[in-house]
Amino acid sequence: MSGQSAESLAAQARAAEDGAVDEALALVNEARAADGRGAGGAGRSGGAGSGTGRPGHGAAEGSRRTGPATPTGHADHKDPARNSTSSSHRTDSRHQAAPWSAARAVAGRAGRAAAALRGGAAQRRVPLDRALGLTLAEPLAALSDLPSFDTSAMDGWVVAGPGPWDVRAEGILAGQDRPEPLSDGEAVQIATGARVPTDATAVIRSEHGRTDDKGRLFALRDVGHGQDIRPRGQECRSGDQLLPTGALVTPAVLGLAAAAGYDELLTVARPKAEVFILGDELLTEGLPREGLIRDALGPMLPPWLRALGAEVTSVRRLGDDPKSLLKAVRASNADLIVTTGGTASGPVDHVHPTLSRVDAELLVDGVAVRPGHPMLLARTKERQHLVGLPGNPLAAVSGLLTLAEPLLGILAGRPEQEPYTVPLQGAVQGHPHDTRLVPVVVRGDVAVPLRYNGPAMLRGIAAADGLAVVAPGGAKVGREVEILDLPWSWSTTGGDGGYGAAERCFT
Repeated sequence: MSGQSAESLAAQARAAEDGAVDEALALVNEARAADGRGAGGAGRSGGAGSGTGRPGHGAAEGSRRTGPATPTGHADHKDPARNSTSSSHRTDSRHQAAPWSAARAVAGRAGRAAAALRGGAAQRRVPLDRALGLTLAEPLAALSDLPSFDTSAMDGWVVAGPGPWDVRAEGILAGQDRPEPLSDGEAVQIATGARVPTDATAVIRSEHGRTDDKGRLFALRDVGHGQDIRPRGQECRSGDQLLPTGALVTPAVLGLAAAAGYDELLTVARPKAEVFILGDELLTEGLPREGLIRDALGPMLPPWLRALGAEVTSVRRLGDDPKSLLKAVRASNADLIVTTGGTASGPVDHVHPTLSRVDAELLVDGVAVRPGHPMLLARTKERQHLVGLPGNPLAAVSGLLTLAEPLLGILAGRPEQEPYTVPLQGAVQGHPHDTRLVPVVVRGDVAVPLRYNGPAMLRGIAAADGLAVVAPGGAKVGREVEILDLPWSWSTTGGDGGYGAAERCFT
């Protein structure tokens, strides 16, 4: 992969994140000093095409405690002390959205704080057949030597001393215990994986030997000592660390653990997530009709969250009912609540008022990214967070990768991915002030931007294996851009990843 080294990129990313967080908090303090708390609104859909389009709209604060508000978004006049934080926080046009890197940094820190509170309760010992996709909560250490005895690496004959050799009548099969020792000049047929007798010199592969009518074996090639014998402990010795804490349990890890003697693994329990689908205009089946549209996020979000390490306990369709949303948020015991739509300031956008009613702490309230700038992150309980996604599908994907992925990655115990860059094969138009996330396919050493990248479009991301992070102002051909891998792209790419047709259709 071309571009800077992973170590250099990681150091730059950490420095940029810390600086961006400080910048965001400084902007918040300026806004507070000037005129209390403020945050601009955007349209109901929450996509990049909604609202005024000004970079200060869909605004965000580094962290604040909201006050109670009525379900319709008006301040609770019974508590005037809190009205200043709830009724004005989305009307100050000077308020600035959080920089994209700062928002991701805040989400990661929120995840670390929640993970510390979960502590040992987040660990589960599970059977191997239930461990796929989890992360190790302790190092995987070998429980025995691998292999635990000398074994044959090939089908053929095991021999002792120089040849030719007299071949015994009965062979050695895998699973037999302690075969009879061999004397010099003796040979015996052996199967792959079978235990090698003591005092054996080598294994001769079936195609590298021949026998005569007297039952004697002759080698067709030179025979080296130890040839095609896997000695005990060749792969590891008992107690050797095979994998570190935080390693993702893949099918290969399951095989290694079984070979090393494990029946179960100590893993980080998946954080629990609930999804609340908002909007009266959404259909669950059939064709769009009469102002109603199909719900794309209901089918998409649960498997996406699982790919990020979460256990999705429920998906609830709440429509545009503020009372149902408030009741659902209060009743939820999930580690993460994900809502869709309703994060702006339209007449039926109920997420902010709901957060005020539950006295949530807003950590991110708008991000300077397109699509998806009205996204938000709030701490609703001591160990619970809410990620509010915009209603437009690609804008929601942007919110997932900006806020949900860093938080869930920490809670699921997954190692942080090292950033990497790839040069663009095509130019990408930028936003004058905000970061853009653009679907791309990565082929070899270049990233190919995909055409269908509007906030309401899924056609591009469905063909993509990542999102390019495009700085304000855009990027020319050949410009190195950071790539956010999709959580399943590692298993779908290879060669051209099957993207030849996708490129022709979507670029």
